[in-house]
Amino acid sequence: MRMESRRFGQGGPDVPVIGQGTWKMERDAPAEAVAALRRGLELGLTHVDTAEMYGMGEVEELLAKALEGRRDQVFLVSKVLPQNASFAGTVKSCESSLRRLGTDRLDCYLLHWPGPHPFGETLRAFQQLQQEGKIRSYGVSNFSVEEMEDAVGLAGPGKIACNQVLYHLQDREIEQALVARCQALGVAVVGYSPFAGGDFPSPGSAGGKALKAVAKERGVTPYAVALRFLLRDEGTFVIPKASSVKHVEENAAAGDLRLSAEELEKIDAAFSRG
Repeated sequence: MRMESRRFGQGGPDVPVIGQGTWKMERDAPAEAVAALRRGLELGLTHVDTAEMYGMGEVEELLAKALEGRRDQVFLVSKVLPQNASFAGTVKSCESSLRRLGTDRLDCYLLHWPGPHPFGETLRAFQQLQQEGKIRSYGVSNFSVEEMEDAVGLAGPGKIACNQVLYHLQDREIEQALVARCQALGVAVVGYSPFAGGDFPSPGSAGGKALKAVAKERGVTPYAVALRFLLRDEGTFVIPKASSVKHVEENAAAGDLRLSAEELEKIDAAFSRG
């Protein structure tokens, strides 16, 4: 099994197209979650995403255990809450995240969603943190096309590494304009909750049947097929959460899966673009 990598933003490093999300992982059995994360790393899912919001720091502490002795093989991302994203607040939040994660740097640091503080303030903090070597790059999350353009206008071309947004088969709204605009601006699109937070298409639905048919033909699960479909645009990444070893192995199977034009059309037709 080979995990495909793509350039993360304009001039960024190559990063695996499938990563590991950790939203709501504080609800999982810690030992099982750590085992799943470590298995994911072994399988090449080395893009690992977290946030100070997740379990109010608890997930970052859990992640520190999973990354012990493996930090250098990971592209590690965390996020600052909008209410903390003033200049001083962003710096403080980043330093707190680093402490909880047991590391001296983040590979990318994001603003979790647009909030009360002007983005220029957050950006200034990102730039300082980058100069100090505490973050390698920075980006945004849940930004619309207009917000994305404003952010790039402030930061300058090639500086915003990614926009992390909701993206799954039953919510394809970002395909209408955001994906193309991010591509034009050199910004990576990172899809979170690619399985709709557990609300995956039922096997009996039109979409479920389409996924099942392709999965059976390819010898993988419908989950792997869904991930691969979401990755069909260059510059797109996904960060599914898996809190069991079995689930992370199913996700990793999409890393070297290639769907034919016919298969892509079949899935496309079964799910509305919204």
